[in-house]
Amino acid sequence: MKQGLSTYSIVGYDPIAREWGIAVQSKFLAVGAVVPWAQAGAGAVATQSYANTAFGPDGLALMAQGLSAQDVLDRLIAADEGQDHRQAGFVDAQGRSATFTGTQCPAWAGGLAGTCFAAQGNILVGSATVEALARTFEQAQGELADRLVAALAAGQAAGGDRRGQQSAAILVVRAQGGYGGRNDRYMDLRVDDSPQPVDRLKALVDLHHLFFKPPAPGEMAGIEGDLARELQQILRWAGYYDGPITGEYDVRTRAALSSLIGNENFEERFDEEKGLISRQVIDLLRLKFGR
Repeated sequence: MKQGLSTYSIVGYDPIAREWGIAVQSKFLAVGAVVPWAQAGAGAVATQSYANTAFGPDGLALMAQGLSAQDVLDRLIAADEGQDHRQAGFVDAQGRSATFTGTQCPAWAGGLAGTCFAAQGNILVGSATVEALARTFEQAQGELADRLVAALAAGQAAGGDRRGQQSAAILVVRAQGGYGGRNDRYMDLRVDDSPQPVDRLKALVDLHHLFFKPPAPGEMAGIEGDLARELQQILRWAGYYDGPITGEYDVRTRAALSSLIGNENFEERFDEEKGLISRQVIDLLRLKFGR
């Protein structure tokens, strides 16, 4: 038997956004390379404890054929000689869920399944971790990724893995949700080795929103007057602009700002034609380049 994954995870589905995802934390190096599996239009799987990684691709293939999460889990467990050591959570294309904990999973071990989620964990301080995962996922607001990470943080606060923390990961998929719309991996982030992996994962999710999520209403500010002067000064300090500080969004300012934005990967929060920039980006530029 391979090394066990002392792990807790939450598998979830957002029926409005049509997103499926998993968030996981473990006292195990690079848990994101083992536990989470998801496919848009099929479902999501977490396979852990003495993980049978075949549960991921095999489970997704069966759910893609229309089988329910429970039917798929039952079929895979029945065919697995190591079933007593397995733990898994499934959510299918319709949000039906199932969780399984083998009789030989290291204590405390167990899971809860509800509408659009399955929460499970092993080698935990106690049942409070799984209860916190489930409760927080049901109550949290925001997009699926935010709810999954909030649940993970709540699970840690409730006791978490009794061996400690080491790695965490989140995988969220939706149809054409990946870079350039060419795959379904909307979010695939990992913290492979850290003393506080859940906190670091939350920070990475926030960065993902900043770089890739469209601006919220009211977030964009017009580049003119005092703001234009401030940006010209920042551009000068950053080495992109050597013109006068005029407060005008002129050709030189526009070209310099476009270069800076491109180098910092903030294209989603800058409208060069309309002369609009995200207030979040302004704050970050102040921190990085201001004096």
